[in-house]
Amino acid sequence: MEKTFDAKTAEAEIADLWDAAGAFAAGANAKPGGEPFTILLPPPNVTGSLHMGHAFNHTLMDILARWHRMKGDDVLWQPGLDHAGIATQMVVERQLAAAKAPSRREMGRAAFTAKVWEWKGKSGGTILDQCRRLGDSFDLTRNAFTMSGAPGAPAGEDGNFHDAVLKAFVALYDKGLIYRGKRLVNWDPHFETAISDLEVEQVEEKGSLWRLRYPLENGATYEHPVEFDAEGKPTAYETRDYLVVATTRPETMLGDTGVAVNPKDPRYTHLVGNTVRLPLVGRSVPIVADDYADPEKGTGAVKITPAHDFNDWEVGRRAGLRVINVMGTRGQIALRENEDFWDGIEITEELAGLDGIDRYEVRDAIVTMARDEGWLDGIDSETHMVPHGDRSKVAIEPFLTDQWFVKTEGLAEKAMEAVRSGRTRILPERDEKTYFHWMENIEPWCISRQLWWGHQIPVWYGDYVDAEGRFPHRAGGVPAADEPAVFHDQGRFVRAFCAAGPDAAREDAENWYRARIGHRVIVRFEGEDPEEAEALPEEPETTFITLRRDPDVLDTWFSSGIWPIGTLGWPERTPELAKYFPTSVLVTGFDIIFFWVARMMMMQLELVDEVPFRDVYVHALVRDEKGKKMSKSLGNVLDPIELIDEFGADAVRFTLTAMAAMGRDLKLSKDRIAGYRNFGTKLWNAARFAEMNECRPVPGFDPKSVTLTANKWIVGETGRVREELDAALAAYRFNDAANALYAFVWGKVCDWYVELAKPLFQDEAAVAETRATMAWVIDQCLILMHPIMPFITESLWGQIAERPKLLVHGDWPEYGADLIDAAADAEMGWITGLIDEIRSVRAQMHVPAGARITLIELSLSQGQAEALERNRPLVARLARIERFETAAEAPKGAVTIARDGGSFCLPLADVIDIAAERERLAKAMAKLDKEADGLRKKLANEKFIANAKEEVVDEARANLEAKEEELAILRDAQARLAAL
Repeated sequence: MEKTFDAKTAEAEIADLWDAAGAFAAGANAKPGGEPFTILLPPPNVTGSLHMGHAFNHTLMDILARWHRMKGDDVLWQPGLDHAGIATQMVVERQLAAAKAPSRREMGRAAFTAKVWEWKGKSGGTILDQCRRLGDSFDLTRNAFTMSGAPGAPAGEDGNFHDAVLKAFVALYDKGLIYRGKRLVNWDPHFETAISDLEVEQVEEKGSLWRLRYPLENGATYEHPVEFDAEGKPTAYETRDYLVVATTRPETMLGDTGVAVNPKDPRYTHLVGNTVRLPLVGRSVPIVADDYADPEKGTGAVKITPAHDFNDWEVGRRAGLRVINVMGTRGQIALRENEDFWDGIEITEELAGLDGIDRYEVRDAIVTMARDEGWLDGIDSETHMVPHGDRSKVAIEPFLTDQWFVKTEGLAEKAMEAVRSGRTRILPERDEKTYFHWMENIEPWCISRQLWWGHQIPVWYGDYVDAEGRFPHRAGGVPAADEPAVFHDQGRFVRAFCAAGPDAAREDAENWYRARIGHRVIVRFEGEDPEEAEALPEEPETTFITLRRDPDVLDTWFSSGIWPIGTLGWPERTPELAKYFPTSVLVTGFDIIFFWVARMMMMQLELVDEVPFRDVYVHALVRDEKGKKMSKSLGNVLDPIELIDEFGADAVRFTLTAMAAMGRDLKLSKDRIAGYRNFGTKLWNAARFAEMNECRPVPGFDPKSVTLTANKWIVGETGRVREELDAALAAYRFNDAANALYAFVWGKVCDWYVELAKPLFQDEAAVAETRATMAWVIDQCLILMHPIMPFITESLWGQIAERPKLLVHGDWPEYGADLIDAAADAEMGWITGLIDEIRSVRAQMHVPAGARITLIELSLSQGQAEALERNRPLVARLARIERFETAAEAPKGAVTIARDGGSFCLPLADVIDIAAERERLAKAMAKLDKEADGLRKKLANEKFIANAKEEVVDEARANLEAKEEELAILRDAQARLAAL
């Protein structure tokens, strides 16, 4: 064997070996009758690169997949990519701009989407290549893509996911669960599209709070308090004929339709029902009572703009206020195109001058007008959170627009009941509560996006006709009440035809129009060549209808919402769907419980009447070593590929696993990763030690057949850790699994058993059994560690001996407590405990590492005396004992050690300078006491706890805990010295 494991070279070679063997194919290594185990890769964006969140998430999934595969289960780890509508469109548009090529709008939809497919073919697989570096064992032969099968997809883009998405839309539409309506959405003015809450990030900005005076109408006045006593009670008033409202967005006042005051605010309650005149616009708006107005915040009077604020929308709905949109899709003030704006007011030169101007320029203009015309009451500086598009980096606007929505109330109830009944478990419990809280307060789900890259909504529009064959516009009739799919669009009524494809839409339209018109109908699509069709003799009349398709695409969360069934071939009844659905477990981050987990639950239950997964394991965030969230702006981002290059994939994986305590964020540091790289080196060295001592696997070796105490003990420890490991993985306690392996492999095997075996290799009567046991134990280490550290274990597996199959397909052991020999376990536990005690005293007393000392036996039971006698060479070597003596009592200057069944002492007066050691300890304790006391005072300070960042408080607590632990050790040492 080589002296060290060269991760850079070996990991690539091993990955090739697995690929060549088809090691990760669905069902690989499955035993006859093996239970299906399905796990879905949350599809990363096709534009993405592997980040630490991915690395953490994927490591946990891979552990489960490899563990179940080795157990003989029928494993499918389903990979795939999300087409990431807005992100991908942004990448390609930027490339076009950089190349000075025609823009998206200049080239048209078909040509642009072809460019996107071209980009996807060249650059869309980067993250999957990086996943291979990490060791992901998913079945790439089944790689899915959420746009596979879409129109324009190039040859080789296999799959029917597009068909599944359209089928889902049509099915939900036909059930009345999808509708088109006008609601507020998050609007990105840069991309000119609605975006989801997940695509909005809150950015702290320094801004202003403008106070504007709205004059009361009809001569109304009120007494406003202007002076207060020490208790805050008004002492002086002034008569006002205006209300003062405060806003951070003066440009939205153009759409104000009300002013809200709190119904319990004595300053304003008598004004409720009156009106104010909106400055600049001249619109009369009512004063309404609503609890949303906070008397303690601002002026207590709140301008209400229902079309441009989510809270205002709710106030407006409760108060029955008008809804007036004053913005366009690019964030410009758009007054002429919003005809409701002009209802009841006059077009002035000032207003006309604002039309078409950017929202921020209009803001400045309005503030200037307010100052010049006397209705600016004042300006205050204010720092507040402003929502921004996470990709465009521009401030988003609440925007009133026609969008497609899913009715979620009934769907949510089914999804909640599935969790309540236990059909699906969500772990940990706190995330189950998060799931229920969101579901209980669910809003309609906006599923349309104003993009070109994505699944175009399968709805076609044609002019509505009434029973007499008329095409009514506003001046004409209105659609019948039984026509729920008729919409008002730019002054006319249109009929919507929802179908899975153009041909079906054409057929539906022809049948529908013919039933109403009573003669021949020819349906064409917008942009289609207008080939004139001659009327048949028996049908002299012919009506031509033009259908236009809805230009919007579906939100990517809609398509990824059917990921569990779509990747398995639905809507076809495929063998894979029958075998692998419902899936076994979903491993995901807490931040997408709402956006993905909940929606998959709702959609699968509605479409196929089954939960998408049995378990949902929700993991926390990976933070930096100080507990801060990783971000490029802070410069604290750790790149998993760079870490793999430096430390190897196994070290990165084991670190993430060891820190994966359920419900707790990880604080990741390079030092910790380096430590687990050393762990891999320790295993490698143990295998080399076994090789140098001619330990080779013995076919048919029975671990229960060993007779020597040390061998019985390590065999029992192996059985014990296998049970601990399985219990931990079954409960998704990944950190417990890693910690149990670490304690066993490093502590029991590499530290203890290697030393126990050394004298046995010199004993002719013991050498054969010990070699066979050592070889078996090393093999078990490789098997048990493989799911977490697959590369180094696979490498050792192949180097140690010729094998019938790769370790990735090794048989997971079933032994356990049946391997434990109670007597051997007790004896070795007592011996190793004695050695640990001696080592602890040596460390505390600063005994020189090379000094050999005396161990004096004071009292000992017969059984323990026999155990010591059998293991005297081991104790001498590992505790650096020069000689063993017995005495009735401890001599002066000796440290006593109590062990079960007896006691010992270590005479140290002639080994260390006791006075100097006492002085050293006193100084060290005084320094630690001072530092710990400072931390205690800081943590007792309520202002510090309230104002300091969470990670700073956590760091202070961790530091105090560490110092108190160190103090306890020093006090123990001081107590030992006091007895000398």
